[in-house]
Amino acid sequence: MEQRHLGRTGLRVTRLGLGTLNWARDTDEQEAADQLKAFWEAGGSLVDTADIYADGGAEHLLGRLTEELVPREDLVIATKAGSVLEADCRVDGSRRHLLAALDASLERLNTDYVDLWQLHAFDPHTPLEETLQALDLAVTSGRARYVGLANFSGWQLARAGTWQLAAPGVRHRLASAQMEYSLLQRGIEREVLPAALDLGIGLLPSSPLGRGVLTGKYRHGTPADSRGASEHLAAFVAPYLDETASRVVEAVTTAADGLAVTPLQVALSWVRDRPGVTAPILGARTAQQLRAALSVETLSLPDEIRQALDDVSAPVHHYPDHDWSTL
Repeated sequence: MEQRHLGRTGLRVTRLGLGTLNWARDTDEQEAADQLKAFWEAGGSLVDTADIYADGGAEHLLGRLTEELVPREDLVIATKAGSVLEADCRVDGSRRHLLAALDASLERLNTDYVDLWQLHAFDPHTPLEETLQALDLAVTSGRARYVGLANFSGWQLARAGTWQLAAPGVRHRLASAQMEYSLLQRGIEREVLPAALDLGIGLLPSSPLGRGVLTGKYRHGTPADSRGASEHLAAFVAPYLDETASRVVEAVTTAADGLAVTPLQVALSWVRDRPGVTAPILGARTAQQLRAALSVETLSLPDEIRQALDDVSAPVHHYPDHDWSTL
């Protein structure tokens, strides 16, 4: 599998990543093992998880599998901290919480370090300088090799990235920004993506298949075994089942028919090759779904199809999102 540098750093990762959001919840240990083995055998390296996935269960599972199935040194392990599962507090970016969360993640992952440690969300109640200091401490202590962010808005990413660059050798540059990005969700193109490109921060798109909708599986209803029919994920899929999304899905299906490939391959190839993207994160539920996604490695979309998909899914830009003279 082709590799790319993560942002403006020396870290190289495969241009597709394996996500573990479903592990230890909808994906059991045997299925997770099959996924990891298939990903590794395909040449994949980047595996993304978080401390809140299955309340730590995903990290536990990944830790066991790297001990028994796939060599730790063959993987680039990324995890996240900052989100908390409490009714009165959804994000905790304090230095106290973050460093304790990192130690707990390392124990669950059965490793001395993570290759990439990311803030899961922005905490408006903690000074950003304190939050970012936790990232620096993680690197200087050897517990994390690189650091990044997730789910930050444009101004938040720009402020954090600039702060880190203001003291070279003392603070550590941000390597990544993990954000939802697909043909059905192009909102980051307004502010986040321009900031990331300017600051040399690599983008790791989550939900690159529009929460599964871009596979075309929902064109004629909701399959009983899909996330859309799941009690705890139906609301996650629902926003992408409207008429606007349907037009995009039909365009993807038409392109797939013309290229004799699947809608999944078209949608994933589109986001993988967007400017600023390092590696989409594949959140497959089964090894079969993962193998279907990995088959996109050999596909590059023709320019005319890429442009047609750009046009049908284009987000609406208003002042001052982009150059005012073009609006």
